[in-house]
Amino acid sequence: MASTTKTHFKNCLTSSALRSYLAEFISTFFYVFSAVGSIISSRKLTPDAESDPTTLVATAAAQAFAYSVSVYMAAEASGGHVNPAVTFGLAVGGHVTIPTAIFYWAVQLVGATLACLLLRVATAGQAIPTTAIAPEMTGFGGAVLEGVVTFVLVYTVYAAGDASKGPRSPTAAGPVAAAAGLVVGANVLALGAFTGGSMNPARSFGPAMISGDFKNHGVYWAGPLIGAGAAALVYQNVFFPSRSDEESMHGVVEAVVVV
Repeated sequence: MASTTKTHFKNCLTSSALRSYLAEFISTFFYVFSAVGSIISSRKLTPDAESDPTTLVATAAAQAFAYSVSVYMAAEASGGHVNPAVTFGLAVGGHVTIPTAIFYWAVQLVGATLACLLLRVATAGQAIPTTAIAPEMTGFGGAVLEGVVTFVLVYTVYAAGDASKGPRSPTAAGPVAAAAGLVVGANVLALGAFTGGSMNPARSFGPAMISGDFKNHGVYWAGPLIGAGAAALVYQNVFFPSRSDEESMHGVVEAVVVV
């Protein structure tokens, strides 16, 4: 047991592993920078942005495009998780080792925080918007909604990236990234007025850290992590229980995350 753990940690410090962490850092930084930046811009340009449905459409589109690009540009190096919930879901499914997941989480959170810090400094102290639940909602209700949309996101990642459906070409990351981005955009449209449609603990952590506002922050960890874990279990054990544990998923770099 001890030797296995030692091997796992040693694999986490290889050159390919370090490249994957850098890829996750860059992609998460870009996604959060675009997601939060689009909200800051909409609030600056629209006096009553929170009640204007066009701003929701605009920010949802920005997050969809940014997530697709972020996943695509990191896919070959790290698997393009860009999201601690996706990493957790892949870990539950056995596609990512626990030590690797810890390192991914660390760089994702740092990337998100630095993106928000840059926005705060470069925009001359503009307020960093945090994800928040609607005043009439409870934390439990918010966590349930975040869990549902994260379930859909992670299930999409599993379904779109399942290598057992046939051989994958080197450009197969494109459809996976597009599918994930479309799901993110749709879910932001669905929940933007209720929870912000985060689906991503890093997306919520960065703004909370820089703004210092952690109110109901647990909603954006509990809901997405439960939803991601449920998606992994449902996909692998309910719909496709006969698939071998040795089957890898496209976009997950085997030398780094598959044991």
